[in-house]
Amino acid sequence: MRGMVPPDPSTTVSQPHYAVVFVPRRSRKRFAASCVTLKETREDAIAAEDIENKRYAAIVIGPSKSSEGQFIYYLSEWLGHF
Repeated sequence: MRGMVPPDPSTTVSQPHYAVVFVPRRSRKRFAASCVTLKETREDAIAAEDIENKRYAAIVIGPSKSSEGQFIYYLSEWLGHF
């Protein structure tokens, strides 16, 4: 994805994480860090999913710093229910 820093095995920058993402519609591919809640496991992310409140389980890659200076995460894949 354009702008994404690829995962680096020697650092913790831009690594894949399980997460719950607050997003108004799932067509977005990047999210501000304030919209992402990291989880320890895939099961934790799926259990914390709350579709009625627009919180979806996902695997995200990040954090990366955007050109505007904000920390962001990129969508790798959606998990859970749709």
